[in-house]
Formats: sequence, structure tokens, C-alpha cells
Amino acid sequence: MPGGKERELRRRISSVQSTKKITRAMELIAATRVVKAMQRADAARPYSRQITSVIENLAAGGAETNHPLLRQADEVKKVGFIVMAGDRGLAGAYNTNPIRAAERQLQGHRAEGKDYALFCVGKKAAAYFTFRNYRVNYDYQGFTDNPSYEDARRIADDVAAAFISGEIDEVELIYTEFISMGTQRVSVRRFLPLEDTAVMAESGGGDAEAAASFEFEPSPDSVLEALLPRYIEARLFGALLDCAASEHANRQRAMKSATDNAEELITKLSRQMNAARQAAITTEIMEIVGGAEALDESGDGAQAIDLEGMFAQIGATPESAAASDSTNEG
Repeated sequence: MPGGKERELRRRISSVQSTKKITRAMELIAATRVVKAMQRADAARPYSRQITSVIENLAAGGAETNHPLLRQADEVKKVGFIVMAGDRGLAGAYNTNPIRAAERQLQGHRAEGKDYALFCVGKKAAAYFTFRNYRVNYDYQGFTDNPSYEDARRIADDVAAAFISGEIDEVELIYTEFISMGTQRVSVRRFLPLEDTAVMAESGGGDAEAAASFEFEPSPDSVLEALLPRYIEARLFGALLDCAASEHANRQRAMKSATDNAEELITKLSRQMNAARQAAITTEIMEIVGGAEALDESGDGAQAIDLEGMFAQIGATPESAAASDSTNEG
């Protein structure tokens, strides 16, 4: 029985060691990818800031437009939700947090009698809402860990088309905002209709005097109308890049935690295996000693048993056996 326990513990240790190698490799891969994702996010910010600044100057200069992306519905009857999660798991609470935040928002609007439309980015978001019998109107998969601007444009086109056609009256964006390697938070923001105050807030406020130094051709109104679709694309692209960096950061932390737990489990199992070996050796020694004493007591003239030779065969000494026995008793 002790020998069988030792073999089982060896198998478990081998299995945990194999898992540890996998989690360690995934941790290193995520660490590499999160750096690249952060660099991409930083590289995209100047474009986003610049297009926001231009729109700010146009608005401060008195540009007016009747662009449908600025349309305010008299009554909000249907709300669209852009929910950004990942295509894969093993990333801690990265997928769960934005999905649950979106579900809370959705249920709140439904309680007010409003309909909804779901734009699910990532396999996990689509699977969650589909499994719970929510209606998923648009589904985007396969790029969440490395999004391109074309991916953002495709989502923006679908959202803008649904909003302009009147299919939805308002849009909310739910995603994970990347603050730092150790901090990411779920952000719920109104995405459409666009508001001048929202645009101005992102760039730090308008300055009519600064706007006066710009000349826009053919006219400020036409330039503003052309830039608004690009503006929502830039916002979506920035959110996708934040999500990608957040996903890799969460996966790195999750895999590091899994690796640390595997090391602790290996240490625990190794101690159990050593204790099982000591128990097996002690049992075998006691059986030998008991047999020798029985032969001595029988007085049948049997030869004395070479105990030290037997100890040498099983890889122990009388002193180590006694020490092991006292350790197990303690």
C-alpha cells in the first residue's frame, strides 16, 4: 500500500510539473505581448488627440452641422451596447468584468421599458449572452488580442449605420481601460450620439481664439461632417487597443499565479512522497527486525541475520531508520 501511494504521488508531481511548464510559457508569452500592445496603444494616441483637437477647433469656431451622428432622439426606445471582451480565457477576470457590467446596464434599461441591441466584440461576450438567451445582433471575433484599424472601422460602420437608420437611439461602450500593468478598470461610456461637450472634454476644452487661427476648406461645416465618422473609428480603435493590452496584462498575472500555485503544490506533494518513502522503509525494517527476533526466540539454531547488510541493500542504516521512525511519530 505505501509503495502504491508513492507511485501515485510521483504521477501527480509529474502532472503538476508539466502544467507548470505550460503556465510559465504562457506567462512569458503574455509578458512579451503586453509590451507590444502598450506600444501600439501609445502610438495610436497622437492620432486620436489630433482628430479630437481639430473637431474641438471646428466647434469652437462656430461650425454647425446636422450630421446624423449628432442626432438626439426625442425619446430613447432602443439602446445599443458595444461589449468588448476577449476570444480566449485564462485571463483572470478580464472577460467577466465588462460582460457583467454590460449585463447590469442592459437590465437597467430593460427595466425602464427600453429595447436593446448587442454588438459583441470577442467570442467570450457572444457566448455569454447567447447562452443566457440574449439577442446578439452583431458578433466580431478573431482579433481581440491584436486588433487592426480595419477591425475598428468595421464595427464603427455597423454601429453608425444602425444609429443613422434609427434602429437604435443611443449607444453605450463597455470596455476595459488600460491604466498600467497593474491596474485596468471597466469603463462604461456613452458612445452615440456625439456631443460637443464630450468631444471638448476629451481634448481639454475649446479655445475660440486658437480656433480663429485655422482656416478650413472647403468649409468648417463640411470638414466637421467628414471628420465625425473618423472620430468614432479612432475612439473604437483606442478602446480595442486598451482591451488588448488589458487582456495580456491579466493573462500574465493569471499565469504567474498559476505557476506559483503549481510550485507550492509540487513542494507539498514532494513532502508527502518523502514521508511515504520513509514510512515504507520503516515498515520494511521493522518486519526484518521482527523476523530476526522471532528466529532468535525459536532457538532452532538459525544463523544470525546480517541486519547491517540488509539495511545497505534497501539504502538505509539503523541510525537513519530510527531517525525516520521518530520523525514520523512526531
